[in-house]
Amino acid sequence: MAKKITGYVKLQAGAGQANPSNVGQALGPRGINIMGFCKDFNAQTQKMEAGAPIPVIITVYEDRSFSFIIKKPPVSFYLKKAAKIEKGTGLAGREIAGKIGLEEIKKIATEKMAEMNAASLESAIKEVKGSARSMGLEVVE
Repeated sequence: MAKKITGYVKLQAGAGQANPSNVGQALGPRGINIMGFCKDFNAQTQKMEAGAPIPVIITVYEDRSFSFIIKKPPVSFYLKKAAKIEKGTGLAGREIAGKIGLEEIKKIATEKMAEMNAASLESAIKEVKGSARSMGLEVVE
């Protein structure tokens, strides 16, 4: 018989850097074994770029066990990395934080395609361009 699901927890942790101090607040109230999650998460993300923000969806079961799905880092992480900037601008449209080429945008769209709300690569590229503009990046064709 399948386990009964009591809820889901969504959080974001650095690849290979989950520890009780940064995930405990989200997992503790659900009764999840925090150290068990940290060990499993860090083991699965150790081959990824250290510290990359990794979204994770944790399914919590009635017997306090859990399973989780690891997603790819957010588009903004890839954009900042490609444009070689620390952070976007708070004044998008008025201030330019950096430049990014169309080839890099295509790579990011291809990488994130499975997790995006896009029906085609073209629409995924448009979504990534929109994210770039909202961060203050100038898209160079």
